[in-house]
Amino acid sequence: MIFMNATLKNITAMLIFGSIGLFVRNIELASSQIALVRGFVGAFILFIAMVCLHKKINRNVLIKNLRYLLISGVAIGFNWIFLFQAYNYTTIATATLTYYLAPTFVVLLSPFILKESLSLFKIICVILSLLGMALVAGIFNDNQSGVNDFIGVLYGISAALFYAIVVLANKFFKDISAIDSSIAQLLLASIILLPYVIYQGNSWSMSGFSLLSLAILGIIHTGIAYLLYFSSLQELPAQKVAIFSYLDPVTAIILSTVLLAEPMSISQWIGAILILGSLLVSELFKKNN
Repeated sequence: MIFMNATLKNITAMLIFGSIGLFVRNIELASSQIALVRGFVGAFILFIAMVCLHKKINRNVLIKNLRYLLISGVAIGFNWIFLFQAYNYTTIATATLTYYLAPTFVVLLSPFILKESLSLFKIICVILSLLGMALVAGIFNDNQSGVNDFIGVLYGISAALFYAIVVLANKFFKDISAIDSSIAQLLLASIILLPYVIYQGNSWSMSGFSLLSLAILGIIHTGIAYLLYFSSLQELPAQKVAIFSYLDPVTAIILSTVLLAEPMSISQWIGAILILGSLLVSELFKKNN
């Protein structure tokens, strides 16, 4: 991984993120338990990487940003819980696409939290992405979505809202490296989730295959993928990173339809194009709007 160039690191991370749903489906635990383990394992892998790279965590900077680290840590925990629940109720493609409404929520909340202006161009992109969400959810077709699909869509939207909170909280960070903030956020998410998981009292019994899937989720989909992603940010322009991020949902859709044979109707494909297309156009023309 050390010898990979920045572009390959970022693309690899996106492809890994896009396959999360396949592995979550095979884990015989509650969503909160999966999120708890993912946070602890991911933080541990990133910490080991810092030790190997002879880097130290800046405690003073962490204390300085503690308020927003706590907010984002809580949001990350619930973001994962809702996303993993979405995978259980609807197709991976539908869950991923509704989850990708997060940038839309960021745009809608920015005028209130970041005091950013909301241009006509952004409003149009938001409307198109929301229309796309409605098509993916099958709102305009009564026969398209069952109760489970609708619940899955609600979970996906909830996950998107909490991820938007993570993004907005990160806007307030000061003088903190990406890897430092990631370790802190993952660890805080797990610590905050721990009492809730204990209170639930769910069994930790699972098959060997389920345990393997959980290990892959924590080590590869969190620790390694985050390491690849954050190490690429230092060398790639922001717009290129934003464009590469669309490999995540595209990968999820392909894996969902090809490997799991989960169907997508024509209206859902149109919805997918509207969601991803409006977000991509908004990103490409961000400087002018």
